[in-house]
Amino acid sequence: QVHLVESGGGSVQAGGSLRLSCVASGNLGSIRYMAWARQVPGNEREVVASIYVTGTPTRYLDSVRGRFTISQDGKQTTIALQMNDLNLEDTAEYFCAAATQYRGSALSPESYEYWGQGTQVTVSS
Repeated sequence: QVHLVESGGGSVQAGGSLRLSCVASGNLGSIRYMAWARQVPGNEREVVASIYVTGTPTRYLDSVRGRFTISQDGKQTTIALQMNDLNLEDTAEYFCAAATQYRGSALSPESYEYWGQGTQVTVSS
């Protein structure tokens, strides 16, 4: 079992920045890769960035590439998401995810079996 806890969400004006953090606990040795995903009510969850526990490779959703950066933060299973130049379309609940097996694309939500509770990010004009 893996437990994920996110922090760092909040409200920001368009063009601003936020940094999200995720700390994993439990069977950390089983984790193969981790990700950040987001979901707006009524829409499907989408993975915005992923990272292998080795640190590479990283992958990004096209709409966030160049603005968001996923990284490890001190430990292989503690990750961060630096979000810059935020826009209204980035408003969503953001979730941390972990996968213990290599299955499909790292940008597919179906690849992940563990999820955090989520943290809200709201971008206003």
